[in-house]
Amino acid sequence: QVQLVESGGGLVQPGGSLRLSCVASGSIFSINAMGWYRQAPGKQREVVAAITSGGSTNYADSVKGRFTISRDNAKNTVYLQMNSLKAEDTAVYYCNQRIRIRWGEPFYTYWGQGTQVTVSS
Repeated sequence: QVQLVESGGGLVQPGGSLRLSCVASGSIFSINAMGWYRQAPGKQREVVAAITSGGSTNYADSVKGRFTISRDNAKNTVYLQMNSLKAEDTAVYYCNQRIRIRWGEPFYTYWGQGTQVTVSS
């Protein structure tokens, strides 16, 4: 079994920063892409940022220049550094990782449980 655990969410004032972490544990052979999504109340889940196994990154236009995604392959961890936070960044943030549990098996997407980020004064 594979489990993803997120941490780092919380309440922050506009203009502040937070760093989210997502650690994968369990039966893991290899990990491909990793990403962060968010879902605000009454809205659909949307992609925020993604990073490939080679380190290439992509960002939603709304967070470019403010958020940075990174990964530590030795720790099976993906991070999201969020700077210059705005009220509209308020949402539940979810991580996902494409994981292969053994050689020859396909990659499956696993999700974290979500962590609340609230930007408010």
